[in-house]
Amino acid sequence: MPFMNTQAPILRIGTGAGYAGDRIPPAMELAEKGQLDYLVFECLAERTIALAQLERSQQPERGFDPMLAERMRAVLAPCIAHGTRIISNMGAANPLQAGHAVLAIARELGLPQVKVAVVLGDDVLAHLQADGLSLPVLESDQTLADLAPQLISANAYLGAEALLPALKSDAQVIITGRVADPALFLAPLVHHFGWALDDWPRLGKGVLVGHLLECAAQITGGYFADPGFKDVPDLARLGFPLAEVSVSGDAVITKVAGSGGCVTVATCTEQLLYEIENPARYLQPDVVADFSQVQLQQIGPDRVQVTGGSGSPSTDTLKVTVGYRDGYIGEGQISYAGPGAQARGQLALDLVRTRLADAGYAECEGRYDLIGVNAIFGPDSDAATQQPAEVRARVALRVPTQRQAQHVAHEVEALYLNGPAGGGGATRSVREVIAAAAVLMPREAVHTHTVLLNAEGL
Repeated sequence: MPFMNTQAPILRIGTGAGYAGDRIPPAMELAEKGQLDYLVFECLAERTIALAQLERSQQPERGFDPMLAERMRAVLAPCIAHGTRIISNMGAANPLQAGHAVLAIARELGLPQVKVAVVLGDDVLAHLQADGLSLPVLESDQTLADLAPQLISANAYLGAEALLPALKSDAQVIITGRVADPALFLAPLVHHFGWALDDWPRLGKGVLVGHLLECAAQITGGYFADPGFKDVPDLARLGFPLAEVSVSGDAVITKVAGSGGCVTVATCTEQLLYEIENPARYLQPDVVADFSQVQLQQIGPDRVQVTGGSGSPSTDTLKVTVGYRDGYIGEGQISYAGPGAQARGQLALDLVRTRLADAGYAECEGRYDLIGVNAIFGPDSDAATQQPAEVRARVALRVPTQRQAQHVAHEVEALYLNGPAGGGGATRSVREVIAAAAVLMPREAVHTHTVLLNAEGL
């Protein structure tokens, strides 16, 4: 059993990003004023890494988070100055190249002492293509073999254990690819406090902390505000969260004093329930976390104490997200305004539907929406009986080829001269569909390793 540092002070972990496109100023605020031990940037969604793999296939030097350089320019200097280590999955499909990019930024900022640890091993595409095509796809009755011709990527969700060699090094920045979101936060807790990798209750508590922090502003009032019902102060200057974690795994969620937003039992509850199917069995690479007995208590302004998390032994498999090509979407939009706008918008949709059916698209998956009327709730909603002053007609179809998608978009644009009166502001777009699915593979088939980079890139 590893040494447990029971005398260690409270560990302060902040969240610098909750998704790939997140704002940068709140991360700068945390880096400068958060007095953090660790600043974590969680920037990978299910499809993000597949898109990154596609980019890497076209540009071998790319395939990592496009905002990595901007984020590092914003926070690297203050983090180095305050002794804050950075952990991020911004490596996406190309963690090693991302590591070199961090070093380039460090040199640019006059910080040649910066060292980077890169965690590799989540890319399991070659292994699955060779030995895993019989694995069932979790979302359907297919096997991986059914998707094989369209496969772009396959990345296993690594756990905290994969990050420990990097944390044991003297690297100030740790870059990963696909890692389970809470594991980015759990790993420094395991490293700092010396938790055993079979200390299931503490690991469960660490996953709880990670889950609460992983979406950044969602726990400080972002994606929460509803004027008149759930008011959030100074939302324009919303701060990102940090956790003060003790050796027991219990924590206090808070934010930098003076930053916008709020940390309350309500904001924490919403994030606690986010993406949780069974609170008693939240499957993670390191532990099956149990949130069923979690207690949240407001102990001060913007301070919520979190207790009651636990866990049980991990499973013998790891989740793998596979990305694959799934056709194209052709989309067109056009607006109608003034008296009779809804009727003219509906006529436009009916015309395009008929024309596309005549062209052989009747069986294609598609949407015919009046945005602002029925795009969310459907044609039977109460809003559909009202008479808006303006509508925007939208048609979108999933089709097998790019040429077909262009045809769909063109039929909407052609409403200018071939549809109802008063149409304007037409737009058209065509995009390839990169879909994501999941399989489970034996964890012993996933092998990770760490590469250390210094100023010379070695």
